[in-house]
Amino acid sequence: MELLDPNQFPFLTEKDCIQIQQKLAEYVEEQDTFEKIRTVAGVDIAYWQAGGTEQAVCCIVVIRADNHAAIETEYSAGEIKFPYIPGCFAFRELPLVLEAAEKLKCRPDLYLFDGNGILHPRKMGLASHASFYLDAPTAGIAKHCFRLEGAVYTEPDSAAGAYTDIIKDGYVLGRIVRTHSNVKPVYVSVGNRIAIETLTSLALQLTEKESRIPIPTRLADLETHRRRRELCQV
Repeated sequence: MELLDPNQFPFLTEKDCIQIQQKLAEYVEEQDTFEKIRTVAGVDIAYWQAGGTEQAVCCIVVIRADNHAAIETEYSAGEIKFPYIPGCFAFRELPLVLEAAEKLKCRPDLYLFDGNGILHPRKMGLASHASFYLDAPTAGIAKHCFRLEGAVYTEPDSAAGAYTDIIKDGYVLGRIVRTHSNVKPVYVSVGNRIAIETLTSLALQLTEKESRIPIPTRLADLETHRRRRELCQV
């Protein structure tokens, strides 16, 4: 499968983007393509304005799945050159994600994005789109629910580990997972090359008592805020 050079993204029309998403969605695998997850990379992006331009930084933090120890952190920052188009966020953020991932010395078994995978109008959120460029399993774990037209769901029970599915036309696009009792849930969705059941188990396994957010994306979120503060002072 031929992938478009991310340097060409700024020249795409909305129609071009939709056609690319629809084509890539045909290749998404909602099943495990690995034997074991040993390392997990959390990916997050933060924005700010500078000199009339939109800037962003992408941070990736890689942890060991067994003991949650952080083993590597990288980032990439720069100007966002693709306009804001609902449903086409990957075309804005993917270039920085790939730049940061290219700096990693280790090859993570799974990338977790603070965002969505197939929980998307064309089943091609950032987590899904990135998988084809990273050549790795991916998933989305979002802090807020993506309001997808036509999707139905109910809130899970208040107990830790409870979950409910987000369904559209009889198809499971995501899952609402309660990682701690009596706290807000997280919203998980397959990116590519992982099953929803495996992803649900991992979301719970990778969550510590300090936060409802799994540790890889939590650490990446903290890192992006730190880097943004540094870069805004330059």
